[in-house]
Amino acid sequence: MPVIPLPASTRAAATTGAPLDATPVVVRDPDIAPEGYRLDTGGERPTIAAADDAGEAYAATTLARLADGARADGATRLPALVIDDAPRFAWRGLMLDVARHFHPVETVLELIDDLAALKLNRLHLHLTDDQGWRIAIDARPALTGIGASTQVGGGGGGHYTKDDWRRIVEHAAARHVVVVPEIDLPGHTNAALTAYPELAPAGVVPAPYEGIEVGFSTLDPRNEASYRFVEDVLGEVAAMTPGPWLHIGGDECLATPEDDFLEFIRRAAAIGAATGKTLIGWHEMGRSHDLPPGTIGQYWNLTAPQEDHAEHLLAFVAQGGRAILSPADAAYLDIKYTEDHPIGLIWPGAPTTLEDAYGWEPTEIVPGLGEAGILGIEATVFTETIVDRDALRSMVYPRIAAVAELAWSPRPRDGRPRDLDDFRDRLARLARRWEADGLRYERVPGVAWPAPRTSRADEAGADPAATLDR
Repeated sequence: MPVIPLPASTRAAATTGAPLDATPVVVRDPDIAPEGYRLDTGGERPTIAAADDAGEAYAATTLARLADGARADGATRLPALVIDDAPRFAWRGLMLDVARHFHPVETVLELIDDLAALKLNRLHLHLTDDQGWRIAIDARPALTGIGASTQVGGGGGGHYTKDDWRRIVEHAAARHVVVVPEIDLPGHTNAALTAYPELAPAGVVPAPYEGIEVGFSTLDPRNEASYRFVEDVLGEVAAMTPGPWLHIGGDECLATPEDDFLEFIRRAAAIGAATGKTLIGWHEMGRSHDLPPGTIGQYWNLTAPQEDHAEHLLAFVAQGGRAILSPADAAYLDIKYTEDHPIGLIWPGAPTTLEDAYGWEPTEIVPGLGEAGILGIEATVFTETIVDRDALRSMVYPRIAAVAELAWSPRPRDGRPRDLDDFRDRLARLARRWEADGLRYERVPGVAWPAPRTSRADEAGADPAATLDR
């Protein structure tokens, strides 16, 4: 975010600007980039110029953080600055898996607020998997009967009604976040097959599944009933989702023979595109050369990719699409912070530290994929071990701040790595707001975190361990 001190010629060398609580003046400027803004705090009232509502909201967020910093330093006025700011990437997202462990509406709404505060603008919900089906489909009611009754480790599941879904997408839209639904096909479908076993190869009735292995399930690509199922599901999901995107999975289809996989993707993608949505698929879907033009590929392999995974992602670009980057060893926030961390997995081969989450450059991941081919980046949170709100918050924060900065701010002009020490310093200041809001986060080493917020009972002498609200 370029921060430009006010020139002496226009502000008489002013060092302080508007009062902290002054109401900003807002103007529309069509010459400013989408979602961008100019914030001038040098007068008696701050001025926000933006091309759209999102830019105005992001300027207000920046203004609030400037005010936080000024108050923490004991100031009564804002610093006098002009800030010109716009995002590097149009897609700045987080994926939440609600299939392996179901997370209720209130948790999702809270997460949307968190994303907006970091200028992230996409919430990708992984709604279906082997362990559970989480979205109501009127044409297929059994999906939210037996299909929604399970999750990893047992204890029941859950699902979103259509009213729940409306509430989620409306809450997100009001905060300039677009909800992207994912129906994972043709693999990761055991929960669907428990509800409609006639869709399984040979019509074999599968047992409900509450483990964490992948790749063992598939819809029957040679059964016309499978495509009627896809039409029912994608049609309803598209109709109830105002955003322009629909994610259809396509990953880890180890139980689907290659020729059958390619034919299924060809037909399912055509069904999805017929809803009027732009399709997204995990990068394995790039094995198909029959994707609808403009289909987006989402990359989940490592920051040093296997050759075939890179080729599959580039196939989306060759067919007129673009890429979303979610490298597992940097952007998967369900990976442990350390080997002995109590939550998370380490399947990419090593834990993912804050430094790992911050220390990668999107244009250097997949050879041949330049800036123009990248739609954006997205952190992901799969929930094999993440059972509730507190676990979710502690795994997402603080690493989501690193991903958010990579998605928003430009690459350093000299091509050098980003300044990690500067990021840690700014993160420590941002965490003052997290503490004030009672937001749970992991106090990883290397950052001068603020003192934990305590409750009134603690201040009165109660046991701090019992009253700390984080």
